[in-house]
Amino acid sequence: MAKIKIGLVQSSCSNNIENNINKAIEGIKMAAKDGAQIVCLQELFSSLYFCDIEDYDNFKLAEPIPGPTTDKLTQIAKELKVVIIASLFEKRSQGLYHNTTAVLDADGTYLGKYRKMHIPDDPAFYEKFYFTPGDLGYKVFHTKYAKIGVLICWDQWYPEASRITSLMGADILFYPTAIGWASTQDEGTNTEQYNAWQTIQRSHAIANGVHTVSVNRVGYEQEGAMKFWGGSFVSNPLGSILYQASHDHEEVKVIEIDTEKSDSYRVHWPFLRDRRIDSYQPICKRFIDED
Repeated sequence: MAKIKIGLVQSSCSNNIENNINKAIEGIKMAAKDGAQIVCLQELFSSLYFCDIEDYDNFKLAEPIPGPTTDKLTQIAKELKVVIIASLFEKRSQGLYHNTTAVLDADGTYLGKYRKMHIPDDPAFYEKFYFTPGDLGYKVFHTKYAKIGVLICWDQWYPEASRITSLMGADILFYPTAIGWASTQDEGTNTEQYNAWQTIQRSHAIANGVHTVSVNRVGYEQEGAMKFWGGSFVSNPLGSILYQASHDHEEVKVIEIDTEKSDSYRVHWPFLRDRRIDSYQPICKRFIDED
């Protein structure tokens, strides 16, 4: 299909997992009612963003994938005939956990999962305490409506990840996300950080000639030290913003995109044609020292 309707569900979360999951399902239903064919939820949508502290009790939030939450969403996907992109805390085995996104096709088929490759460790984002880096590599999923690539939050800063996923044939790049501002920061710093976050993802759209969809959570969590900045958006293959959500409110939005336009953008801006793949070996080094 060329023209595809994408649903974005930007919401706040509480410490009640059942309520969070039900809210996500309601968001999916709203998007489907508006014609969405592929619906993306935000990163770790079923709970508060627990990585702001290092607490062993938080490992109890994890579940297998497939598991109870994907089982619920499978029924919704089948009922509504929508593809669902669902980010969850995966318990792979005893003592082994991942930040993982499951993809469910429009007939309820579980297509597989992507495990987050780049794991941050910053104040209020202590993800290395919880998550083992992904070992499945970069992934594309052949859904009923499009071939999609899924990356997760911190992955969005790395052009290598978007390039590889695009080279695997992704028609659209999706980024489930959980990112926000420290409540102590001034407005100028907040604006600068959001602009950087959006700009790097728009750059991935341009460099690869694909639509890019980023879905973030919104609102204060825990003790109010972090305000998730929302701002979910859709970029076309030339970096133009087709939709941008607010920084303060929950939103469910459906945007139609035309994946056939990728061919035209890539013909007129032939970045893939002119890649000098014979010269890129140094990219595999951590740093290129002078000696």
